[in-house]
Amino acid sequence: MIYITGDTHGEQSRFYDRRLLPDGVLTENDYLIVCGDFGYVFRNDTTERLFLNDLERLPYTVLFVDGNHENFNALYEFPTVEWHGGRVHKVRENILHLMRGEIYEIEGKTFFAMGGAYSIDGYMRTEGFSLWRQELPDKEEYENAAKNLKAHGFKVDYILTHTMPREMVLRFGKNPDAHEMELSGFLEWVMYETDFKHWYCGHWHADLDLTEKFTILWFDIRTIE
Repeated sequence: MIYITGDTHGEQSRFYDRRLLPDGVLTENDYLIVCGDFGYVFRNDTTERLFLNDLERLPYTVLFVDGNHENFNALYEFPTVEWHGGRVHKVRENILHLMRGEIYEIEGKTFFAMGGAYSIDGYMRTEGFSLWRQELPDKEEYENAAKNLKAHGFKVDYILTHTMPREMVLRFGKNPDAHEMELSGFLEWVMYETDFKHWYCGHWHADLDLTEKFTILWFDIRTIE
């Protein structure tokens, strides 16, 4: 079974939530996807490493796209390996970072991942400690995403992001941030060019179905059938 949730921000209880156990005990064949701001590669300290070790003892696999609140310097030091058709950063045996622009096949379903977002509170943060320049994709990551989508005929089952396309930001009642225009514009291009079943994102701290095909997640845990 594949489960999906929103930003965890280092909150431990989500990984032990009873909503992950509707049919009994989870196994190595189950997955929990986090839509960014995972929060356990942030301070890069002993406390985080101990909790990552605890998560590694869980039977299921934790997958996450990156949000804007990740320690990218630390995240990019984990080994890059091939997994289910795409590249991941291997944080632990069962904790994997879904890299930007990659496409994966899980339980016969295809997933396109494109993390990243802009920190609107960046002026209050310290670069290299609580803010990292890599929070937004670079030219190579955009090109990688476009290349992989083209290779798949611009058709995937699910799209996983942290933030969302410009049109969806407006539908949500917000104004797209000028610093995020390139990313939100790229995601809008993906939305119109790609044939997909459903799109999941985090970032906006809401649990809401914006359309029949577009869902914002925060605390909610959904299943992908």
